Amino acid sequence: MKVWFVGAGPGDPDLMTVKGRRFLEEADTVVYAGSLMPEGLRALAKPGSEWYDSAHLALGEFMPLLVEAAKAGKKAVRLASGDPAIYGALGEMTEWLQRESVEYEVVPGVSSFLAAAAVLGRELTVPDVAQSIIITRSEGRTGMPEREKLVELAKHRTTLVIFLSAQVIHKVVEDLRSAYPEDTPVAVVHRISWPDQKVLRGTLGDIAQKVIEAEIYMTAIVIVGEALTAKGHKSKLYDEKFSHSFRRAKK
Repeated sequence: MKVWFVGAGPGDPDLMTVKGRRFLEEADTVVYAGSLMPEGLRALAKPGSEWYDSAHLALGEFMPLLVEAAKAGKKAVRLASGDPAIYGALGEMTEWLQRESVEYEVVPGVSSFLAAAAVLGRELTVPDVAQSIIITRSEGRTGMPEREKLVELAKHRTTLVIFLSAQVIHKVVEDLRSAYPEDTPVAVVHRISWPDQKVLRGTLGDIAQKVIEAEIYMTAIVIVGEALTAKGHKSKLYDEKFSHSFRRAKK
């Protein structure tokens, strides 16, 4: 009696993990967010499986579907976009299952911010430039703790990955300008790995206008920081003069 939370990845079915794909192919009952899942994933389902679009349902409407399926001995899957641990409401769902004495297992997925970095062909942690990645969102109807507001996080001047915020891009830029220079590189990737993917590159000075002109309001990742354009910075890992557990430094 178990429910599987499966990360679907950013959209392209080929970016789903082998384990996640196997669970999806074997599922009897699948609850998924239809607005975030391409048809290619639905095509992996076995004949006769039941699919429920949670985009139209509240928690109290779709969680009983998973509980009932699991208790009936069926393989029940909650298919989450990206990775279940990032903005996926995983906590409230697992608490529900615990109250129902239903076990669960989480199968990680490729997060959209990692797929965005791949599309951009960039490393987000460049030596001497940025060794930290802050994953966050702008404040909207869901509030942010005071210490996590963008104007506070911007003070670190490291790589920022901003989810769920393209619709307030002017506010994002305004907050970031409190710490980042106007020419700080910014990239916005819309519907990452989907057929209609859009990639915008710019700076804090011009990215808001580019986003508006491209009519990007949802399902986009905003990445900010010098790591997006940095060149000539080398890590010690492959420096021939640097010793580590597997290699001695060369004189």
